Amino acid sequence: MRLRSTLAAGLGALALLVALPASPAAAAAGELRYIYAGPGGITLNGTLADPESGVCIDVPETVGNDVPAFAPRNHTDATATVFLEAGCEGDTYFVMNPGQNLGHRLQFRSVAFG
Repeated sequence: MRLRSTLAAGLGALALLVALPASPAAAAAGELRYIYAGPGGITLNGTLADPESGVCIDVPETVGNDVPAFAPRNHTDATATVFLEAGCEGDTYFVMNPGQNLGHRLQFRSVAFG
């Protein structure tokens, strides 16, 4: 009889856990810094501050621009995956550990943290 009670209690607890809503995505603390081409080809510094984790973020300065951003510096507490294509699509991407800086030759248009 005890086994049935224990099993029933365990299944009840599991059902409660499954019924709880998922917690919202947390933000990666810190900044992703990068360089992008501004008006007239001037290079400017860009920043994504405390970016949301678990979602794809298109680099705002590359939307509608023929030139991707470059030289990412991951100064967040999360791993960042930078993609050459918008929407975190395509086969060209690079995974950056927290604190990692990549050279000026690495170009990207979108990033996901997590």
